[in-house]
Amino acid sequence: MDLSTTINGVRFKNPIVAASGTFGFGDEYNELFDVSCLGGISSKGLTWIPKDGNEGIRVYETASGMMNSVGLQNPGVRAFVEEGVAKMRRFDTVLIANMGGSCIDDYVAGAELLSKADIDMLELNISCPNVKSGGMAFGLKADVAREVVTAVRKVCSKPLIVKLSPNAEDIVAMALACEEAGADSLSLVNTFQALAIDVHRRKPVFNNVYAGLSGPAIKPIALRMVHAVCKQVHVPVFGIGGIATAEDALEFIMAGATAVQVGTANFNDPLAGQHIVNDLQTLCEKEGITCWEDVRGCI
Repeated sequence: MDLSTTINGVRFKNPIVAASGTFGFGDEYNELFDVSCLGGISSKGLTWIPKDGNEGIRVYETASGMMNSVGLQNPGVRAFVEEGVAKMRRFDTVLIANMGGSCIDDYVAGAELLSKADIDMLELNISCPNVKSGGMAFGLKADVAREVVTAVRKVCSKPLIVKLSPNAEDIVAMALACEEAGADSLSLVNTFQALAIDVHRRKPVFNNVYAGLSGPAIKPIALRMVHAVCKQVHVPVFGIGGIATAEDALEFIMAGATAVQVGTANFNDPLAGQHIVNDLQTLCEKEGITCWEDVRGCI
């Protein structure tokens, strides 16, 4: 079985991609296994201005999952272009730059600079709060998302992935709006907004009160959303949400995804990506799958 797949003209040796925010820029994991075995790596979330991230607890374990409130700690787009890209290019895999922003101007400036860099694709995180609109995330309302994607599309010469929030008012309407605005592909889902309380302190666990929930607990909901979106859009989809095994990855592909991103599983098992790639080959042989078109979107 040839595990390779092509998205927006970019060839992935297999459909397993390390999700943004869970894999850094690849260096630490490469000390444990050859990350070039992965189909791709989505970089740590970048912003136009460098960020120190949130104070207080940043990661908190939950039943069958994890909550995080890291706050997009990152060196900024300029530093990534000047130093980070070359370091990631040492790996023989697809390089996806993930980028967020607090206003449309920041998104545009970042996308314009990243388009000139040696990256393969740009992944736009629209779950970030728009500081000019009272902190509401760009990815909640379809018309707001359409505005930011349209602006980025004008300056972005790389294949453009838009990463969708499951907290959107209507995930299918959101996907269609982003496709119409120029997204070449979509990735979904990002984390679910959630709350954890410390009963001993009688306070929220996180300083920002709410945080993002990910991991196996969200997989059935994420799978449903990916399935619903894939039935309506005409662009490739990266499935995300609680993927920890080859079987999980195959479920998302059967739901219509062209590739998947592995996130929280990397914290539980740093070798998760490598295991999933190897096991996926074995699983396909066992199930008699000879090409992805045999099963993609079969549900």
